[in-house]
Amino acid sequence: MKVIEHIENGKGKTQFSFEILPPLKGKNIQTIFENIDPLMEFKPPFIDVTYHREEFIYNKRDSGYYEKIAIRKRPGTVGICAAIMHRYKVDAVPHLLCGGFTKNETENALIDLNFLNIKNVLALRGDARPFEKKFIPEEFGNTYAVDLVRQIKKMNEGYYLDSNIVNGNSTDFCIGVAGYPEKHFEAPNFDMDLHYLKEKIDAGGDYIVTQMFFDNKHYFDFVEKCRAVGINVPIIPGLKPITKAYQLQSIPRNFYVDIPNDLAKAVGSAKDAAAVKEIGIEWCIQQSKELKANNVPCLHYYMMGDSKTIKRIVESIF
Repeated sequence: MKVIEHIENGKGKTQFSFEILPPLKGKNIQTIFENIDPLMEFKPPFIDVTYHREEFIYNKRDSGYYEKIAIRKRPGTVGICAAIMHRYKVDAVPHLLCGGFTKNETENALIDLNFLNIKNVLALRGDARPFEKKFIPEEFGNTYAVDLVRQIKKMNEGYYLDSNIVNGNSTDFCIGVAGYPEKHFEAPNFDMDLHYLKEKIDAGGDYIVTQMFFDNKHYFDFVEKCRAVGINVPIIPGLKPITKAYQLQSIPRNFYVDIPNDLAKAVGSAKDAAAVKEIGIEWCIQQSKELKANNVPCLHYYMMGDSKTIKRIVESIF
């Protein structure tokens, strides 16, 4: 079932979903199941599976020169999604990236997903590589998320990259896109960021999942501004609890979001690591309760491999 169908069938009732990381290369699917199992009692209608672009390492050769080798540390998103759907009978939402993929590779991935009856995808541009100052698209790849959305939409209409394909079978993907309540860090201003978001929706995006935020006012203002410019699709809030003191610096640095003063002060004055975690969990619980009281379509948690923490939060809400 499509994400938007789950939301429609919920009839205004807030649902619960979460996002997982694929295991590192060398690990098996059991590591995924161990994280998912504790949360299945809350009946998530869908589970997101993230993807990460390739990284480069340099191996020194006998000649003394270094060989540049591309590696993917977390492969297997398509297989993981299929395994999740087979084991739990729940929909999986694979993330698709522009970065690191040609349009042909993207098309082949979509064909595989369609064969597996996976009906949902989240279309993202992706981040720059660690050693690059800005995002550099793959040669013959999509440059922006809106281009990826357009490619998926064309396949939904039966059009493939190979012009020799006539009367190709239409896919039927539900397309999610990312939204930024505090503005994408590369956008020159908030109005332009909304313009880019509306382009993604007009190109075929069916729903929005937001970047994490720690002040619900950012989300409510974001939804209001989206509606004002004609973005009327469901907007799912993304949440992540702070669990470690160093995240006061790492989260703003890596995700370009603000930490509210009250939360920062509480974490900064916590007596130990356990107290920090309790503060973060309680803050996320209160965020979740307020959002649920305002009938958001779904509460989407960035789990980051910590299902025990997310379970504590969710059992206080649902």
